[in-house]
Amino acid sequence: MKIIGRLLKKSTELSFKRINRRHVDYKNQLLVLRKLLNTAKHTQFGFYHSFTNLLQKSDLVSQYQSIVPINDYEEFYDKWLNKTIAGQKDCTWKGKIKYYALSSGTTGSPSKRIPVSAQMIRSFQKTSLMQFSILHELDLENAFYEGSILALGGSTKLIKVDKHIEGDLSGILKKHVSLLAKPLTKPGDKISAIKDWDEKLNTIVAKADKWNITLIAGIPSWCLMLMERIINHYEVDNIHDIWPNLQVYVHGGVFMGPYEERFKKVCGKKVFLLDTYLASEGYFAYQVDPIKKSMKLLVNDNIFFEFIPFNSDYFTETGSLISKHIAYTISEVKPGIDYALVISTNAGLWRYLIGDLVRFINVEEREIIISGRIKQFLSICGEHLSLDNIHTALLNIGQSGIIIEPEFTISADLTAQAHHWYLESSQAQLDKNKLVAILDEELSKINDDYKSARKYTLGPPQITIIPIGTIYHYMSTLGKIGAQNKMPRVLSEDQNNRWEAYLKEL
Repeated sequence: MKIIGRLLKKSTELSFKRINRRHVDYKNQLLVLRKLLNTAKHTQFGFYHSFTNLLQKSDLVSQYQSIVPINDYEEFYDKWLNKTIAGQKDCTWKGKIKYYALSSGTTGSPSKRIPVSAQMIRSFQKTSLMQFSILHELDLENAFYEGSILALGGSTKLIKVDKHIEGDLSGILKKHVSLLAKPLTKPGDKISAIKDWDEKLNTIVAKADKWNITLIAGIPSWCLMLMERIINHYEVDNIHDIWPNLQVYVHGGVFMGPYEERFKKVCGKKVFLLDTYLASEGYFAYQVDPIKKSMKLLVNDNIFFEFIPFNSDYFTETGSLISKHIAYTISEVKPGIDYALVISTNAGLWRYLIGDLVRFINVEEREIIISGRIKQFLSICGEHLSLDNIHTALLNIGQSGIIIEPEFTISADLTAQAHHWYLESSQAQLDKNKLVAILDEELSKINDDYKSARKYTLGPPQITIIPIGTIYHYMSTLGKIGAQNKMPRVLSEDQNNRWEAYLKEL
């Protein structure tokens, strides 16, 4: 392992220097789009949208945007994706798509099947190596490279359905991990294939003291749950008593901010936190500097990005798209604006509205944060309360001495014209009136639309305090534990009905 470790350290150094010599700008995005169109020009989708003619145009991007409409999953599935899932070749991408990643979607919703082409798998592999190379800048101890990586994801067991293979993205990617990397990754094939989340965690806990884990990757809630179980099982003070060389945590899936204090409590040494924007649809961005909270968008990795301002000019009050054609390229975006992300990929997704909102912190350096979800915002009376607003308010409340756990959810009470917050807390004597007042004040500071709405039509926040673990147990009743599953921060009407029914049974 030491020899492999030395090789890894040297390779990260060389890779980092090579990557940082490259100058990447909007021209790379134009090359990406041209390459995607050229590869798919003889597909059914390419014929239908005249890709061959498009490639002859000098104004390629504007022509592409005028001819190909923006689609969400349901629209794209009904017209195109169902054919590829049924086994048709050369439908939206050259050849036949063998693998489909099951995206958890929102709680209570059926899984989406996202195409994962051979080219997309290679893109995932390439980007993973690029991200690994930035570790060179962290000046990690030599012991880091002599340990193992723990990737905590869903079951890697894949299922053959008719003419395709489907399962969690981690399972698809693990099937294509090189023989060199396999000895460096934990928990191994047998444990990774376990579907039952508690069984998987308990098995990992039992093996934990035999492993030298130096990097952990996964969603914060599930990784913290594992580390806390390990600490309790071995009756130690912190995770470094078991894994003394743990130096890096690569997280994603949800906003890390609410989990940071809890993470510090399980650690005995400094651990670098690195954010990543990896979805079933592609690898979009990752954090290159642990000091900055932003991630660098990957504009040179076979994904063409477009951006739609998330405001009333482009979206309805319910989050529905107004225009099916208008979007901006990376050369046209501005900092500080929430944009709905649109992607065209080398797995045959074309102008696909992924559902995430991103905000540019630095346009020139292509640095972004994930600021929310299109369907997860609150606007009963025009307050336009985003997930970023919600997270910021809760973090500020935590500094006032009120203990609020990271897990929460919110619904819109249309009858009362108010937001209903369900917050987990362990605080025995919690003054709910004080909490309502502080929350209301923080939201008013953060969002002028909220402040204005509160003056006239929007009622004060309604708060229900629920015991710690309530959301976890609710998720378990839906079979949505572990992997990429997460509780929606803002509930739709159907989701809220299921949630309320569950609470009444407690």
